[in-house]
Amino acid sequence: MSLAAIAVDRTVLELKMYFRERESVFFSFLFPVLMLSLFAAVFGDSFRQGGSELSAAQFFLPGMVAGGVMLTSFQTLALSVSMERDDGTLKRLRSTPMPPVAYFLGKVGLVAATSLAQLALLLVVARLVFDVSLPTEPSAWLTFLWVFLLGVGGGTVLGIAYSTVAGSARSAGAVVIGPLLVLQFISGVYFAYGDIPAWLQQVAALFPLKWVAQGMRSVFYPSAMQTQEVAGSWEHPLTALVLALWLVAGLVLSARTFSWFKRGSV
Repeated sequence: MSLAAIAVDRTVLELKMYFRERESVFFSFLFPVLMLSLFAAVFGDSFRQGGSELSAAQFFLPGMVAGGVMLTSFQTLALSVSMERDDGTLKRLRSTPMPPVAYFLGKVGLVAATSLAQLALLLVVARLVFDVSLPTEPSAWLTFLWVFLLGVGGGTVLGIAYSTVAGSARSAGAVVIGPLLVLQFISGVYFAYGDIPAWLQQVAALFPLKWVAQGMRSVFYPSAMQTQEVAGSWEHPLTALVLALWLVAGLVLSARTFSWFKRGSV
């Protein structure tokens, strides 16, 4: 079989295994949709931000999209790879004739499929259930495309690299979910970024989630609301630069730290 055919088969297998794990589906796939629905119900029909009246669903949509990107890429891979290493799956795969790159292509296929499916579901719920107005300008969707691709790409390679941090599958949940949850609270996913203390803003700005959320706000918010950003603008060039740097850093870290074997095993 060709490498492409093996990668496709591996992607199908990864998707089957993913959707059999109900906890993974809930916390990485359905969680942003449920949170958007919850916030839209709790915070009512509308409130004002920067002189613009938005529905609660429209206000929280960019953050939920950004959070979903990190959940389906970074969290999914950090957890799954660490567990597969711990239970010996990676060791067994390494001893098969399957090209090693096919394993990673399967993970990329998993992230691509789940990210797109989650995004489609999130936008459908926002539009049909909560009547959120989606962008009509091609430039807005072009911005969405590069922010989404850089976010998913960076989250994927960083998740693979971060999988080595967990010493065992038992500790993987706390090691992965805990820090990511904190980042969601300080990166403008659940709160207006301008309302977060300045020192926490500086911490969040070091990580990609803040920039994905800011990029998504530029897509789904009225252009006048960019004055409410800390820098007074959407900062597209800086957003692209930071996300691209994290993507490169993730590739380097993955190449240098990835191991097929559990710590201490032969």
